[in-house]
Amino acid sequence: MAPGRVRGDGDRERRQEPANRPDDRYDDEDYEPVSAAEAAREGLRQIVGLTGKDPLGITSLQPTDDGWLVGVEVVEDHRIPASTDLLGLYEVELDMAGALLGYRRTRRYQRGKGDGG
Repeated sequence: MAPGRVRGDGDRERRQEPANRPDDRYDDEDYEPVSAAEAAREGLRQIVGLTGKDPLGITSLQPTDDGWLVGVEVVEDHRIPASTDLLGLYEVELDMAGALLGYRRTRRYQRGKGDGG
């Protein structure tokens, strides 16, 4: 895989930081907005890279005024039997170009007990 690319991005180049900008804001011509599918893949990739945890999947995707919020579920702690694994739900905030703005764990729970408490 070529440097600067993420699996699933196809031919899309990763956004480079604009040179000599007084702030972090981007004009329309400075970036290519990511699609919903690209935002979901990037959110998952970011959580795996930041936490090193095994991903289970994307649980939510929501557009915001500034970009995307992506919900990602991961295995926090593998246990035996697997039905007692400890899972985590993370929320990843991306800008319009797909760059990471922040992330946080919103929930931690035992597999099979996700909605009950």
